[in-house]
Amino acid sequence: MRIVVLGLSLSSSWGNGHATTFRALLSAFAARSHEILFLERDVPWYAANRDLDAPGYCRLAFYDSIEALERWRGEIAAADAVIVGSYVPEGIAVGGLVQQWASGVTAFYDIDTPVTLARLAAGDCDYVSPDVIAGYDLYLSFTGGPTLGWIERTYGVPAARALYCSVDPDAYRRIDAEPRWDLSYLGTYSADRQPTLDALLIEVARRMPERRFAVAGPQYPADIAWPANVERIEHLPPAEHPAFYSASRYTLNVTRADMIRAGWSPSVRLFEAAACATPIISDIWPGIESVLRPGRDILLARTSEEVIAALDRDGHEIGENARAQVLAGHSAARRAEELETWLAEAGGRLPLARAS
Repeated sequence: MRIVVLGLSLSSSWGNGHATTFRALLSAFAARSHEILFLERDVPWYAANRDLDAPGYCRLAFYDSIEALERWRGEIAAADAVIVGSYVPEGIAVGGLVQQWASGVTAFYDIDTPVTLARLAAGDCDYVSPDVIAGYDLYLSFTGGPTLGWIERTYGVPAARALYCSVDPDAYRRIDAEPRWDLSYLGTYSADRQPTLDALLIEVARRMPERRFAVAGPQYPADIAWPANVERIEHLPPAEHPAFYSASRYTLNVTRADMIRAGWSPSVRLFEAAACATPIISDIWPGIESVLRPGRDILLARTSEEVIAALDRDGHEIGENARAQVLAGHSAARRAEELETWLAEAGGRLPLARAS
């Protein structure tokens, strides 16, 4: 297949999880002998923080305006499939052009499904609209479960399919490292995640001054009162993630409020940490048991006290169980196989089934 992807970013992982998601998925998809062109809007905040200049598995090109997409019209028209990602600048207009020009399958890849649906309900989504959704052949969603059937019924798209994030096991694996932190967290600041981070890490750090903690990620407000035993890392490039996880006795998974409400929305950080065999303490949301088994592959916590109790456990077996689960069901190779299936189904090469 020849596919064109118009996504938020492939070149920069700064402040977004889209880049690492696309890198793992498209590398594995290319390994299945497919040809990929990735078109990225050239914006200054990613241009100043690029950590991937020349991916070996696809062509990467930039455009600086909607009008500049005309240069790529022929490639979009000739592609077997064209995928537009969430949060693409002027995504409504981009989606309209893709649906006008493309002769193959058109798909929307929503890496932010619960956020998207909440913004659509509020009428303030600027990267996709109900009309544009209905014009796609396929809605690929970071959220599974009952949300898929709801999307089909509400927006009239022929097929909605779960395409969770994934992990590249060649890039994310356990490395030898001395434990530096008892509990770590990796994630960009989000106002709706912060209360959980406060309860499950910052308060724990205050109550356990003899333990060591770390929070890595950009955009945290300057007025957060970090305890002295919490190390702050402003930005951690993907190449340094395995070392970060491997130096953590446990790591914390915190889920955005919209994703908790929707359920069935595992984050890429969940898979990356598990692939490094780092035991995970997570907040709780519907469907988490379909990804990792509570008590065997992951520990769940609602309160500071539950995290404190977990930190007194040896998490080695939990980390190893999680790694086995994720490599079996959530590797990039597995996700590329699913993408191939969903595109073939939407293109009429496989029978189409409605989501339940």
